[in-house]
Amino acid sequence: MRLRMSFVFMLLAILAAACGSPESGAPEAEGPRELTVMTHDSFAISEEVLAAFETEHNATVTFLLVGDTGSAVNQAVLAADNPIADVFYGVDNTFLSRALEGEIFEPYESPLLAQIPDQFKLDEEHRALPVDYGDVCLNYDIAYLEQAGIEPPANLEALLQPEYANLLAVQNPATSSPGLAFLLATIGHFGEDGFLDYWQRLVDNGVKVVNDWETTYYTEFSRWGGERPIIVSYGSSPPVEMIYAEEPMEEPPTAAVVADGACFRQIEFVGILRGTQQRELAEAWVDFMLSPTFQEDMPLNMFVFPVNPNAALQPEFVDYLAVPEETAYVDPAAIDTHREEWIEAWTETVLR
Repeated sequence: MRLRMSFVFMLLAILAAACGSPESGAPEAEGPRELTVMTHDSFAISEEVLAAFETEHNATVTFLLVGDTGSAVNQAVLAADNPIADVFYGVDNTFLSRALEGEIFEPYESPLLAQIPDQFKLDEEHRALPVDYGDVCLNYDIAYLEQAGIEPPANLEALLQPEYANLLAVQNPATSSPGLAFLLATIGHFGEDGFLDYWQRLVDNGVKVVNDWETTYYTEFSRWGGERPIIVSYGSSPPVEMIYAEEPMEEPPTAAVVADGACFRQIEFVGILRGTQQRELAEAWVDFMLSPTFQEDMPLNMFVFPVNPNAALQPEFVDYLAVPEETAYVDPAAIDTHREEWIEAWTETVLR
């Protein structure tokens, strides 16, 4: 009996092996392809939207969060010869030249680029493709200022007044993309000859500098338990407060300062990292990020505007949104040429 059972098990094993062998003519089961997307800590996507991409392309997508945009770009450049991901999303127009000079991207002209307005296309070689945009602006805690009897700052100049002493927190432009965007706003507003004087006066008035947006918003901002009621954030931050409030609100608890020249417009890009072993899948992901499916998912997840005009905006995103009529402007070529010089001058003035 034992011998007969052993024979049966052996026969079943042989049959199973034959059915699974290439010689049998049956196709082998293929597991999902793996794609790694390098991005900043603020990246977010709805589960159902991600699942739709993974199902369509038989893929598993892993997101590698590597800090703020400045830190992410630095890491991508350092790993250019041995990339740690297949795609990099989140480099913006303040750090774009650093990424392009570091030769971290492979060119790819997505067919969806035809739907994107030319004003967002800053790389003619299509190494970095535009995905979204947003305005970096001052934000303030409405209740804090009301209780303190302080009027909200009307513009950048207002922050130099004594009543705003020790109330402002900003990000370091060497490590943070919103920090660099705000520095560029001051350059665009006060000029190359006047921005350092402005920053020196901010220092004299007690400005606090931290390394990234997350620390600024969730540690320093009085809205979330900090001691600073005025910070550098985004024009879209007040709607975020409404949408994600634990209890329903009639109005946002924060507001943005959108006076002329007080904000700087950021554009974020995606690119295929040089040396990827998943080129076809990486192209599919780039196309996906430019498609209305992903573009319509961004506003309520990352609170940025889609660059694809075919993407619809949700009412809850726009109802309490303040959009500046005129943002501060700095020529992209000037940013390429002087960015490191400006950051170093800022560092000497503010931190040393």
